[in-house]
Amino acid sequence: MTTATTATTTPDHSFLLGDDLPVRRIGLGTMRLTDATGDGTQAGAQIWRAPADPSGAIGLLRRAVELGVQLIDTADAYALGEGEELIARALHPYSDGLVIATKVGNVRPTPTEWVPLGHPAYLRQQVELSLRRLRVERIDLLQLHRLDPDYPIADQVGALAQLREEGKIRHIGLSEVTVDELEEARRTAPIAAVQNLYNLAARDHDPVVDHSAGAGIAFLPFFPLAIGDLAREGSAVESIARELDVTASQVALAWLLHRAPNVLPIPGTTSITHLEQNLDAGRLTLSEAQFQRIGATSQAGTPHD
Repeated sequence: MTTATTATTTPDHSFLLGDDLPVRRIGLGTMRLTDATGDGTQAGAQIWRAPADPSGAIGLLRRAVELGVQLIDTADAYALGEGEELIARALHPYSDGLVIATKVGNVRPTPTEWVPLGHPAYLRQQVELSLRRLRVERIDLLQLHRLDPDYPIADQVGALAQLREEGKIRHIGLSEVTVDELEEARRTAPIAAVQNLYNLAARDHDPVVDHSAGAGIAFLPFFPLAIGDLAREGSAVESIARELDVTASQVALAWLLHRAPNVLPIPGTTSITHLEQNLDAGRLTLSEAQFQRIGATSQAGTPHD
């Protein structure tokens, strides 16, 4: 089981992304702002179209910035680019200190398919399109959405490095990578962030969290609130939530913030109430005993398929 270090026991409220972009440690993921169902559940959402009525999504994005969110994450694959356009519609011109992160490298031939495509020319084209949709001249954090096994990592990251040299990308990130893949990519260009699936119920990327922390690289866990049965009645998460008079989701976010000082959760939501609850989790301080109780339970339940 991974234990907390001195650096993780009292979470700081910000992280220096790429050594030059200070961001508050709880950001906002925007994948679920597409395909809005109107009932708050997003049931059946395929991330294929922008909402027919974007007013709710626009309101949530603006409220997030009002509440101090400094990192907003999207991708060119979200609603075939309409996700990026929605962010620009809501927030452009962007306020000082706001970091918009996007991703390229996944093709969406149908509403149910996500296919990695790492051809260097394609990646460069998609970055150009993201620049137009986001209405910026430089993307603060451009992440490779998935590695494509058909192309060398050096070629894929090299395409982004070329754009960085041209001033169109400030920092490069990766998504769903191992420690070895991260290190191979770093031989081609500096890597500022890694975005992997990680939460209390999915701990397979513990080695990446630890390695990136040691290298000063931001770790953005996606699906940070997918804790499922770990929040059942009588569980460590549920009992600590009662002790602190907060929700189980807030405990899960607080655990992530304590896990390592480079962890920047990006929970997504269509509810302003849930947005406010998520951000309030940044004010929670878990004791060492509480951190260990939660970690022991989650580690026992980590899937290893």
